[in-house]
Amino acid sequence: MAFPAKKFITSSFFGFTLLVALVAFLLKFNSSQKLFTVEELALYNGTDDSLPILLGILGSVFDVTKGKSHYGAGGGYSHFAGRDASRAFVSGNFTGYDAKYQLKKEVLKTDEGDGLTDSLRGLSSTEVHSVVGWRDFYFRSYKFVGRLVGRYYDSQGNPTKYLKGAEAKAARGAQLMEKQKEMEAKQPSCNSRWSQDDGGEVWCDNGFPRLVQRPLEIALTGKMSKRCACYNEDQLGQPGLEVYSGCDYLAKRCRV
Repeated sequence: MAFPAKKFITSSFFGFTLLVALVAFLLKFNSSQKLFTVEELALYNGTDDSLPILLGILGSVFDVTKGKSHYGAGGGYSHFAGRDASRAFVSGNFTGYDAKYQLKKEVLKTDEGDGLTDSLRGLSSTEVHSVVGWRDFYFRSYKFVGRLVGRYYDSQGNPTKYLKGAEAKAARGAQLMEKQKEMEAKQPSCNSRWSQDDGGEVWCDNGFPRLVQRPLEIALTGKMSKRCACYNEDQLGQPGLEVYSGCDYLAKRCRV
């Protein structure tokens, strides 16, 4: 009768030891996820060789030191180091920093405008989706080291309404992009080519080239745009189809 009791005690001790080890691991993991202030993050901008190079996007902070040739001082992406410049990942506007790679106070606190800011105000759903895509790239490619307290995370490291809103808008963008892709697959796109000597040309192997509005583009990008699609002759009377300027009504090729 003593043997089963001993077995039970040994099993319980093993389980308790495993639980303690798991808790210790989780505590160690959580302790490595630092909460940064804007001023603290600015110290890791690649100008001090004794410090790692950190970058923020949507409030998530990553160690990009292994990409020092790109993110270090003088590198092509150095403007991203030591700050959260989420907007610039899609805007391509890198203004708002000085020659010494130091953040200006007005840039740190601005909610409006373009440049090196974490604000996504006014961006379309596809642009926000692209920013989220960049964040996912950094999660895959670099070490996640913490969160930036401010717009996207509160002082406890919890997601704010701005982060939740951005992620929801990105999800809507992904859904609209997929819907547009499905819609456009029903009407084949034109073939096209361009050269400096000959200019541009569009053509259809089957059907006739027409310019047509992309109906979801306003919701996706906030702008109207058109694409070239191929239509059969019995479809050419549909409203909204535009013949290329200088092109015959039943031409299969058009110069653009």
